[in-house]
Amino acid sequence: MSDSKRYGADAIIESLINHQVKYVFGIPGAKIDRLFELLDHPKDPNSPQLIVSRHEQNAGFMASGIGRITGKTGVVITTSGPGASNLATPVVTATAEGDPLLAISGQVPRKDLFRLTHQSMANKELFATISKYSAEVGDPENISEVIGNAFQSATSGKQGASFVSIPQDVDDSVVETPALAPLDAPKLGSADDASIADLVRRIKTAKLPVLLVGMRASSPEVTAAIRKLVKTAAIPVVETFQGAGIISEDLEKDYFFGRVGLFRNQPGDKLLKHADLIVTVGYDAIEYEPRNWNAEKEAVINVIDTEAPQLDKNFQPATELIGDIAATLDRLDDQIGNYQPSEESQKYLRSLHEEIEADQKITPPAGIDGTSHPLAVIKALQCRVDNKMTVSVDVGSHYIWMARHFRSYEPRHLLFSNGMQTLGVALPWSISAALLRPNAKSISVSGDAGFLFTGQELETAVRLGLNTVHIIWNDGYYDMVKFQEIMKYGQDAGVKVGPVDYVKYAESFGATGLRVEKPDQLEDVLDQAFATNGPVVVDIPIDYSHNTELGKTLLPDQF
Repeated sequence: MSDSKRYGADAIIESLINHQVKYVFGIPGAKIDRLFELLDHPKDPNSPQLIVSRHEQNAGFMASGIGRITGKTGVVITTSGPGASNLATPVVTATAEGDPLLAISGQVPRKDLFRLTHQSMANKELFATISKYSAEVGDPENISEVIGNAFQSATSGKQGASFVSIPQDVDDSVVETPALAPLDAPKLGSADDASIADLVRRIKTAKLPVLLVGMRASSPEVTAAIRKLVKTAAIPVVETFQGAGIISEDLEKDYFFGRVGLFRNQPGDKLLKHADLIVTVGYDAIEYEPRNWNAEKEAVINVIDTEAPQLDKNFQPATELIGDIAATLDRLDDQIGNYQPSEESQKYLRSLHEEIEADQKITPPAGIDGTSHPLAVIKALQCRVDNKMTVSVDVGSHYIWMARHFRSYEPRHLLFSNGMQTLGVALPWSISAALLRPNAKSISVSGDAGFLFTGQELETAVRLGLNTVHIIWNDGYYDMVKFQEIMKYGQDAGVKVGPVDYVKYAESFGATGLRVEKPDQLEDVLDQAFATNGPVVVDIPIDYSHNTELGKTLLPDQF
């Protein structure tokens, strides 16, 4: 028998519908079950699709993956107590790395908030330091306005996570107040005329300006504006890891000069040192700290962004162009004319590009004892990934190799956690990408140790029938820690893990499991993986014997 009353849970659903939320990820529990009843048995055909995960942390990663890929707020809902605390890692990751996320958790009834009772916890206080907005609903009639403010906070300025705690009796209360309609996002104008004119003058008098493009430059509008500007003014570009893909394949030869994030003495670092003018576009310090690329404090820095940057002794801009980034770039493009770097600078850029091309043409060394070298895996993967596919990369030694060598030509299609460096994000993000981009394979890459942080979500991918390929670089260690320990102490500690049969593991979930038994099988196994419908796991024994050499290029404060 249907219930004609309207409850707190209805107000939440209506708010999500008003904000055009397509998916909700989560796990139910007694303190929030009325909301899950409505999600799983919706009254309104526009209700979000409920996707139940196997761990709250992974549900949070999936929701933040929606935010990272689309720029629109992803939503995760969990129950009280550990259901809420398990969201801490995805919330802090989203806040640090600029992914819009709304996390909603159940709470004990209001009468029990200050009692030592089952799952009573200070939710709002727990999340206050790791989110942009943290609130607990005290009055059922205020549900929609709290959620509305949470959405606003998640998407404004530097995007990030909002958290809302819903006491059980608030979820279950009868409400009368209609859900608030969302406000249109404010339309920022470009930076002011004087600031744009000043930057035009600076660029035209510079011998070698460079654009350092970051995560807030990866929206479709800003990416298009950057591509237009670099063609007009022939300005070289360095990407951060989260800015990967802003420079398209047709612009690569003339304007792309690498990514910066973990390495020193890479072409991108060299260009930043050599440039007499650095224009940061949508760049956030957490992506690549200024002390790593401006240690001498000599760089002339100009900022184009939606908000003023955090200043420090290594980052003191000469000018700040604050406003809509795309609009500012368009006006800059209109005024810059046909600027060209000096002839000497163009010669230097050609030498850097020769270095980049030589690096890409390195023949992968043979693996040891039947293993495959990282470069062999990357080259084989590069041949099979097109510009419609998304590649989500976990944290570990594979992440260092992928960040340096794997190319991507569309923004938000090569995903890294380079702020918190959170282990376990790859498979959940891959699930999000497969939902959003169903007509393209979704690829994820992890180490064998990190895979088991979130490997249970294979069941979620199988249940949803997603076309995912997860590639495990298998060496039996937490290797990114191992090789750094060896470099520092001459030995490793606490990094060995036991063997797992990942083929059987995948098959136990209903996925396809494949293994590269020897290097000459790599191409055929990957062909099979990409041709298979549904989730696939590929186990590749990896040769990390060259990691010590790779480690010599890491910045000292990264380990």
